[in-house]
Amino acid sequence: MKKAVTIRDVARGAGVSVATASRAMNGKAIVKEQTRERIRTVSQAMGFTPSPAARRLSLGRTMTVGVVVSYLTRPQAVERLRGVDAVFADGELDLIVYNVESVPRWDHYRRTLVDPYRHDGLLVVSLPPRSTLAPAAIPVVFVDVHVPGVSALPRVVGDDVEGGALAARHLLDLGHRKIGLISDAVDDPFGFTSRRDRKDGMVRALAAARVELPERWVGHGAHGRYEARELASRMLRTVHRPTAIFATSDTQAMGVIAAAREEGLHVPDDLSVIGYDDIEAADFVGLTTISQRLIESGRQGAELLLAEMVSRSDPARVVRLAPQLVARSTTAPPRMPPVDRSKWSARNL
Repeated sequence: MKKAVTIRDVARGAGVSVATASRAMNGKAIVKEQTRERIRTVSQAMGFTPSPAARRLSLGRTMTVGVVVSYLTRPQAVERLRGVDAVFADGELDLIVYNVESVPRWDHYRRTLVDPYRHDGLLVVSLPPRSTLAPAAIPVVFVDVHVPGVSALPRVVGDDVEGGALAARHLLDLGHRKIGLISDAVDDPFGFTSRRDRKDGMVRALAAARVELPERWVGHGAHGRYEARELASRMLRTVHRPTAIFATSDTQAMGVIAAAREEGLHVPDDLSVIGYDDIEAADFVGLTTISQRLIESGRQGAELLLAEMVSRSDPARVVRLAPQLVARSTTAPPRMPPVDRSKWSARNL
């Protein structure tokens, strides 16, 4: 069996020390270009393949980045990870993704993943810490986290309050005054803020137009299409039903559309529906929605983490992404009720 070529063999063939050969392989600038080229030529001729483990040891780095994300299978998480992967795909760093669907799991990762022997940096997506965090041993960047506990750390954030207001103003501009809301459950062990902030933005915009949001037109439930369908069905079966519904995620909006069809209502003639997120499927079904620029937020988070791994920002850098209205085919002006001519008198003619 042929003996594997080592870095010592390359160094001997190039007439340099092992340390110089290692520095050249790792792209260190202190090695002269002429020497670097000679070492590269010798290594290729010998068929030398650097060991990833040895490279990590020589650099004193893990060459890995951790990404902790809540509910990995949800479309929002997938879209953000697409943006993250676009940054790291062609680089030398390995990406390790950790899925969190329970508070104990998040607490465990929060304590253990900031170890410099495990990762060179950590990206946390849509997971608020349960306490204030101090700068860790490795750079940590948050994406889509809006709690005071990360105020001293670099992060990429949107504006859910403005996003909720955008949705309400769009429906108001179309002429709707009977507007309902489908949102996540009130009890949330993770401390997610999007449900609260999007509703607050909606209520403020309605109040500015002197429009109320009756409790009978508000439905809170588990984050899912089928749960949203049930909540919307109850709302739409009433005599005085809304003419438009704002769902605080596109997944829930699709459940609202399904409920409307089951009740014999046409979208958007009988019911306008607007979602939130602008996931890939939203364009396919023609859903009007509020884009929180999911892919871009993941990309910006990854680039910010790379910058923090080179030099930590002080004060912590914050990237803000403004939400955007994406008007498609599920919203329209409310249909005028038919005129009952049997009640008209001669004076009306």
